[in-house]
Amino acid sequence: MAGKRNMKKSSEIRGLSSGASLIAKAFFHLPLMDRWHPWLRPEKSDMRWLPINEDIRMQENMPMPVELLDRFISEASHRVIFDDCGCRRAFRCENYPVEIGCLLMGDSALESKRKWPFREVGVEEARAHVRRAVEAGLVPVVGKARVDNFIFGIKDRSRMLTVCFCCECCCVTRFTAFAPVKHLDPVQPWLESVSVTFTDRCKGCGKCVEHCYIGAIEIVEGKAVKGELCRACGRCATVCPQKSIEIEISDPEFIEKTYERIRSYVKYD
Repeated sequence: MAGKRNMKKSSEIRGLSSGASLIAKAFFHLPLMDRWHPWLRPEKSDMRWLPINEDIRMQENMPMPVELLDRFISEASHRVIFDDCGCRRAFRCENYPVEIGCLLMGDSALESKRKWPFREVGVEEARAHVRRAVEAGLVPVVGKARVDNFIFGIKDRSRMLTVCFCCECCCVTRFTAFAPVKHLDPVQPWLESVSVTFTDRCKGCGKCVEHCYIGAIEIVEGKAVKGELCRACGRCATVCPQKSIEIEISDPEFIEKTYERIRSYVKYD
């Protein structure tokens, strides 16, 4: 409601029960959690959202972020696509295709011990999978995720590059909404040179609040306001009916810097 603060960024939006929310909060707030648990150690995890949206403001002739995934795919020693998304399957997603699963790359991608159908694919099929996901409104998050070694039953040898195609309603990344920013920044950092601006065109409808997977947006005095949990995934800009949210990538070296950063901590070729 205009003129009042909308605090509903909650477990209801992300589909989590109160019990799951309490467990997540307790997990992230245990003393020294970020030092001893491998899922929160920056040398074990570094995942970055790629805001792929046709309305992104970029310098002329600058490559789109999807081209970064094309580069990884072409260089990978192996490419594996899972037949469905475990998160969307478990939560019976009604908003996005369940059959669009994760893309894993590298030697370890073939080592899954779970009874979860997957197949090895070539370069063109992997690229087509990425574009199908993006066209469906799913946002890629790419990098090394220690939690994925646990999920897929793969020993961590730093030889697996993960590309998940996450939805705001079901993805396991929702649980990071309860993580202190000091824990979140090292393992899921904001991409360098990406800016998210909420303009005066905002009417306070709350669509962006409903679609923020991490609950980083509030309506304050009739306008959307971005909080420090924002990871610049770009979903909000995609769903805004007023086109009031602008995503800009200002650094022409964005692709190269992100590429070098990811190559520095995971071997996939």
